[in-house]
Amino acid sequence: MAVTLVPVGAYAQSAQTHTPGIGHSVFMRGTVVRASGNDLVVCIGSADGAEPGQELTVYRVSEHPHGPKGPPSFLRTEVGTVRIQQIIDQHFANATVTSGAIKRHDIVELRRP
Repeated sequence: MAVTLVPVGAYAQSAQTHTPGIGHSVFMRGTVVRASGNDLVVCIGSADGAEPGQELTVYRVSEHPHGPKGPPSFLRTEVGTVRIQQIIDQHFANATVTSGAIKRHDIVELRRP
């Protein structure tokens, strides 16, 4: 019986370089938890690296009419942008709408420069 030893660090590093995901293009991601006109509360705070003045892109997820044998069941569409005005705490920030019609449960993202 032959046993092959793979250094753990090499394996972990290899897996990280080939795994697509949020870490590659998105710096922060959260949701709109309250929307009242142009005033919003977003679930991104100081623990996420949020700072006043940052502009976030906003997306909305909608269900696609096809079933499981058709194309993907959900569609993600860009609907606008918001600007962080004030950090509330580690988890939340006040923001204002800079473009679009933003709703509760929309997704907000700050892309890497």
